[in-house]
Amino acid sequence: MTVGVLRNQPITLPESDAEIWENIKKEARSDAEKEPVLASYIYSTILSHLTFEQSLSFHLGNKLSSSTLPSTLLYDIFLNEFSSDSSLRSAAFADLLAARDRDPACVSCSHCLLHYKGFLACQAHRVAHKLWNKSRTSLALALHSRISDVFSVDIHPAAKIGKGILFDHATGVVVGETAVIGNNVSILHHVTLGGTGKTGGDRHPKIGDGVLIGAGATILGNVKIGEGAKIGAGSVVLINVPPWTTAVGNPARLVGGGGKPARQEDVPGLSMDHMSGLYEWSDYVI
Repeated sequence: MTVGVLRNQPITLPESDAEIWENIKKEARSDAEKEPVLASYIYSTILSHLTFEQSLSFHLGNKLSSSTLPSTLLYDIFLNEFSSDSSLRSAAFADLLAARDRDPACVSCSHCLLHYKGFLACQAHRVAHKLWNKSRTSLALALHSRISDVFSVDIHPAAKIGKGILFDHATGVVVGETAVIGNNVSILHHVTLGGTGKTGGDRHPKIGDGVLIGAGATILGNVKIGEGAKIGAGSVVLINVPPWTTAVGNPARLVGGGGKPARQEDVPGLSMDHMSGLYEWSDYVI
């Protein structure tokens, strides 16, 4: 039910975590009936579990297991963190809804839970980040390595990530150690949030709430991407980007110019509108 708007973006009453989990199980039952060959997989991954965190922990454990990191050990690690910190569970539900609401290819929340590697990599990172903050750095780095190997998503366990995050396609995403990603951010494949050299310290980008970063974009250094900003696909950003503006190109320039840049009318991280304002600005014609 729509209850208002925020910068032309509808605001709806949130579904409760329990409602989302019940809906996931309902979707899973339907999929198992329609495709019996997947019934065992769906049952063992979703329907056999009493709680969402059990299902997610089981799935991540199986996905990330190796000959030296058995799935049962990983299951216990994931479940302990998800069960002891409700913020991890809430963030996972917010990420599920982000995929369902922003990606037209996402047919259901159960589909996202089972198959979206961007979602799974993000949830595994959240646990690695918790372990890092508990000074269990060796285990955090081991998880980081497995996440990179399995999902082709390389997020340092120290990086801070908000909720309502969509890693769309996700392949090739790199997020450095001191990077910070706000809430309701959407990031496409082959995006790099990196440093500028071998100097240590705070050296990675800070991404504000509601930002959209297009495929193949590279943002380097301790720069700020303001709330509601949009970074065009393939852009290389080396300086701060003001809130509610669009930066495109290599090196990136602000649409409308630095003196009076064009302002966003919606929340790009929610609308997923990659092209508004660019047709009028670009002088490139095929």
